Amino acid sequence: MKHIAFGILGAAALGFMASAASAGTLDTVKQKGFIQCGVSTGLAGFSAPDDKGDWKGIDADFCRAVAAAVFGDGSKVKFTPLSAKERFTALQSGEIDILSRNTTWTSNRDSALGLDFVGITYYDGQGFMINAKKLPGVNSALQLSGAAVCVQSGTTTELNLADYFKKNKMEYNPVVFENLNEVNAAYDAGRCDAYTTDQSGLYGIRLTLSSPADHVVLPEIISKEPLGPAVRQGDDQWAHIARWTYFALLNAEEAGITQANVDEMKTSTDPNIQRLLGTEPDGKYGADLGLSNDWVVNIVKAVGNYGEMFERNVGSGSPLKIARGINALWTKGGLQYGPPIR
Repeated sequence: MKHIAFGILGAAALGFMASAASAGTLDTVKQKGFIQCGVSTGLAGFSAPDDKGDWKGIDADFCRAVAAAVFGDGSKVKFTPLSAKERFTALQSGEIDILSRNTTWTSNRDSALGLDFVGITYYDGQGFMINAKKLPGVNSALQLSGAAVCVQSGTTTELNLADYFKKNKMEYNPVVFENLNEVNAAYDAGRCDAYTTDQSGLYGIRLTLSSPADHVVLPEIISKEPLGPAVRQGDDQWAHIARWTYFALLNAEEAGITQANVDEMKTSTDPNIQRLLGTEPDGKYGADLGLSNDWVVNIVKAVGNYGEMFERNVGSGSPLKIARGINALWTKGGLQYGPPIR
């Protein structure tokens, strides 16, 4: 009976997806006048409200970039905070138009769950954090056998944790919560010996703890966590808009186009820049996507290029101070690479 029930639920979810896709997300978004963006319940550097209630972070800014591409205005977006368990259903059902919530791209999510990932906005990996004062002799995750480990349910983190301890023949006691704030509170209260999630997340979470200096992120990276936004399958136009928004951010950085100089760069005679900024005579790259030809100009004006977005939210201009590392452009030894707009 359980299998039958899950089959009915799965069919219903697919029905929702087909209905939402057939309506055409771009048309729906234009009719209501904004993009509904699914984000986390609060993860510093990626999506978290500030003291004024304004959402900040790479994931939030990506949704603003899509809004700028569609409307010419990055403020035409509303944010829906979602737990890890809620996020996929919200996208499948049409409650949100795009999921931009530090979500790992996996084969199951890309197929069985009906998601269409549009890119990898942050290359990450899962790590561990401990309270060094309580565990002074621990400097490696391999020393955590028998530990109680805080982890969020419904995530690849939970699965990777089980794999890592099984592979290394270690025992552990998972302390599992659905809500991220509950996980944070449990760890801060000392209910766990260690906390595991994406390493970027650990740096952000550490800043929220009662004594941040007491906590250390261990060196091991135990998984590949390619984080990026996703849309529903079956709506190619909307997927193309989201995907090429991401590529536009990368190409703008590579071309040296910034929030400060984008208007000046519109006068460039470089054919690559003209195509990117929609100033090429008879160019129609924006129209091909269902957008205006100055869609990239609008994106950069709203959030800057990818590098600016990175540095402001998680890099040198943020409290997290995370180095670009493999998230640098391919021209600087990293993995970020935008296909050409031409």
